[in-house]
Amino acid sequence: MSNEGPTDQEVLRSVIAAIAPGTDLRDGLDRILRGRTGAMIVLGDDDAVTAISTGGFQLDIEFSATRLRELAKMDGAIVLDRAGSKIVRAATQLVPDPTIETRESGTRHRTAERVAKQTRHPVVSVSQSMAIVAIYVGDVRYVLEDSGQILARSNQALQTLERYRSRFDEVAGSLSALEIEDLVTVRDVASVLQRLEMVSRISREIEQYAVELGVDGRLISLQLAELTGGIGNDRELVARDYTGQGGAQRSPSEVLACLGRLSGPDLLDLAQVARCMGFSAQSDALDTSVSPCGYRLLGKVPRLPIAVATRLIIHFGTLQALLAAGVGDLTQVDGVGEHRARTIREGLSRLAETSILERYV
Repeated sequence: MSNEGPTDQEVLRSVIAAIAPGTDLRDGLDRILRGRTGAMIVLGDDDAVTAISTGGFQLDIEFSATRLRELAKMDGAIVLDRAGSKIVRAATQLVPDPTIETRESGTRHRTAERVAKQTRHPVVSVSQSMAIVAIYVGDVRYVLEDSGQILARSNQALQTLERYRSRFDEVAGSLSALEIEDLVTVRDVASVLQRLEMVSRISREIEQYAVELGVDGRLISLQLAELTGGIGNDRELVARDYTGQGGAQRSPSEVLACLGRLSGPDLLDLAQVARCMGFSAQSDALDTSVSPCGYRLLGKVPRLPIAVATRLIIHFGTLQALLAAGVGDLTQVDGVGEHRARTIREGLSRLAETSILERYV
């Protein structure tokens, strides 16, 4: 088991959620900004923080937005517990190692960045002159933006996601029909993986916006859930369906990792997507015929566990053999009784009929 802790990005995401609109900590920060005073707040208290603290006074009292605002009027930093539920000390001077590299120019921000790097605790800095809130987590610096700006970008991203989802539905439906007819090429699979990766990237971006918006992002989250509904783990299933058919042998996880590393322009190039699948990046490789194992189509059969689907694929070898199997043939597979066999048979038949009709009608 790995003992590694959360990454800086994971910690940053949790801090952003803790100071999103609707939280007590955000209320306190807003009060500080309205009062045109600065502040430095350390989210965590341990020996590392104590070692660089001097002066000030111990409080150990319950957190409240008004208390934070009043304490920010004094010089020095405010130290909270990691959960942000208690104010541990206030008006304390933090003296981090001056040799720690910092990219900041202002005294408060330079100290905040060094404290974050030295103690590994998140530090929130409120600029009095610039009226901005900056978060420091390890080597990461993040500036909070106005909710109105985030909402505007969220709506643009949702419109983009809607177009991506529409295009994905088209290519996924076409792929299903081609799989049933055993006419799939690398181009068809690459088109689906390309759209799935695009949907995944824009979805992660919108999720981040929703975290930053807090209570103001509830509608954004609902719209995101509606637009991504039904996709589930299609990326993994498509990758499993076509793993090992290219010249370079790659596992499904390696295929998905490669897709995740593609730049925006490379992702638009189907030849680069094919390369991630293990095929040559030459354009003629896109016309290579491939055959699915059947994971994605079996994933559409209601209440069929992935373990049973895997046994079916191993037993029959190809999707075409699975499509041709009768109820009696299906019951030969461990874990498939007569009732489940009928469900699988009827589910695949409906999928085949619907896919063919959508393609040719």
